[in-house]
Amino acid sequence: MLRNAIVRIPGDTFDKGLTTSHLGSPDYAQALGQHARYCAGLRTCGLNLVLLDADRRFPDSTFVEDTALLTERCAILTRPGAESRQGEVESIQSCLSRFYESIACIKPPGTVDGGDVCQAENHFWIGISGRTNEEGARQLSAILAEFGFTPVSIDIRAIDGLLHLKSGLAYLGENQMLAVSSLASHEMLRGYEIIRVPAGEEYAGNCVRVNDYVLFAAGFPVLEQELARLGYSLLTLDMSEFQKMDGGVSCLSLRF
Repeated sequence: MLRNAIVRIPGDTFDKGLTTSHLGSPDYAQALGQHARYCAGLRTCGLNLVLLDADRRFPDSTFVEDTALLTERCAILTRPGAESRQGEVESIQSCLSRFYESIACIKPPGTVDGGDVCQAENHFWIGISGRTNEEGARQLSAILAEFGFTPVSIDIRAIDGLLHLKSGLAYLGENQMLAVSSLASHEMLRGYEIIRVPAGEEYAGNCVRVNDYVLFAAGFPVLEQELARLGYSLLTLDMSEFQKMDGGVSCLSLRF
């Protein structure tokens, strides 16, 4: 069971962050409201929140998932692939020191974004992407193996529409994996029951299982109905302003 989550309030420079979405500029007031409802959803899932203040120096810093990988055995500070985001890690390190005695880290020239790391029980997929390079994946694999996990890398650089691995892959528990069509038939997912994300609803492929619930982006009714049919309890959240900045449901928290 997950017990805690770290979240950061969006800063008033949020609209200056990195994006490839071409969906327009986010409305800051709406983003704050959506973030507050996201935090309420985490509390509904039974988590205690560490709520970090906005940091306007780093427009993307509300997407805290990219700065660390947290497990029940270890904490690992990443090194984001976008240079403009690498300064976000320092404050996360200070926060994590309250919960972990020792913290590993990715070192140059390695880069890793947390959004490229998908965990299924004791197994990890590490996406090699425009943000996570091969050296970063190698370092992360070595750290995870040291703690008894089984990591494997998957190159997604040639797959259109995937900024991060978790843009299209989510482990929902009970051996069920949610995947967009470009990943659903990948040989590394053999042995899992695959739930395919319908065409046109790919953004909803970034969802996250938190204890008894699945946090799910609003506006994708076909997949929402399918997950409900399969017995999942969904907490549906409006993510429109974060979608404009390439962010999804998993991106807004570090859960542990």
